[in-house]
Amino acid sequence: MNDMVNKDIIERMEVRELIEKWVMYRDSADWENFRTVWTDDGRMMATWFHGPVEDFIKVSIEGFEKGIYILHFLGGSMIDIQGDRAVAQTKMTISQRGKVHGVECDIVCTGRFYDLIERRNDKWGVVLRQPIYERDRMTPLDTSQAVSLDPKILARYPEGYQHLAYFQQGLGYDVKRDMPGLTGGKVEELYAQGAAWLRGEPDSWER
Repeated sequence: MNDMVNKDIIERMEVRELIEKWVMYRDSADWENFRTVWTDDGRMMATWFHGPVEDFIKVSIEGFEKGIYILHFLGGSMIDIQGDRAVAQTKMTISQRGKVHGVECDIVCTGRFYDLIERRNDKWGVVLRQPIYERDRMTPLDTSQAVSLDPKILARYPEGYQHLAYFQQGLGYDVKRDMPGLTGGKVEELYAQGAAWLRGEPDSWER
């Protein structure tokens, strides 16, 4: 029994370390080590990107070189493990800074990383990362300033990431309009995909 408990604790620690490495490597632009947290067929889904990990790294490098910094902060995790597969949900914030209609703003989105993870050749790797976007805000750095947003643009996007999407589309990104939020059919579909993953079924999310 003790061996089983110890194995479970160690596996959960390994998965959590993987999630933490993702953020540390990504935010510090350590791209070679960033590759190591993924499986070879890993996929990233985000407001501004969806596709294979190598493409994600490529566009992330391009953005970083242009001064587009997307930063992350992690909270607690809930991790389910079945054999060599895991599903992890981790509280997080995504933050960006830049000008919106000439006003320097901080844009912060709170949500969860929802990860399908698999152990291959004794090494855990992220197969799919799909963020869940719960709530966001846009705040001018200079509190004496105000920014006026176009309500038609804002209304294009779900409430959970409206302000983040507004900023990112202003940078020229084609922002997805159907990402999972705190509630609704999309996030329920994601939970069902996670349950299927733990049963041994393939990653079929938005193929």
